[in-house]
Amino acid sequence: MHICGYPYNHTTGLPLFLQRMKYTRHNLSKLENIFKATGYQVRYGKGNFSSGYCLLHDQKIVVVNKFYDVEARMGSLMELLLMIDIDESQLEEKVLGHYQEFMKNLEKA
Repeated sequence: MHICGYPYNHTTGLPLFLQRMKYTRHNLSKLENIFKATGYQVRYGKGNFSSGYCLLHDQKIVVVNKFYDVEARMGSLMELLLMIDIDESQLEEKVLGHYQEFMKNLEKA
């Protein structure tokens, strides 16, 4: 199974890039801030999302399953991070550092 071209660990079922991450509310907050800085609004709600999330490009809204734990929320946001266009020159230095940190983890997968 692959997520946006990234392989899963067959034992844990997690994408390999997530195994290098710490699943903390702090890291989740960093991901949410990246989306906020690019003009996307991150919401957590109920829905029949087969993938666990819904991306509304035109409205710049991301909806993630509210019943997900921190690990699953991070996984969904990391997946979505690969799907949106991000202009790094528009990001503040702190947010840019977080973005590059997450992208570095994705490249190692």
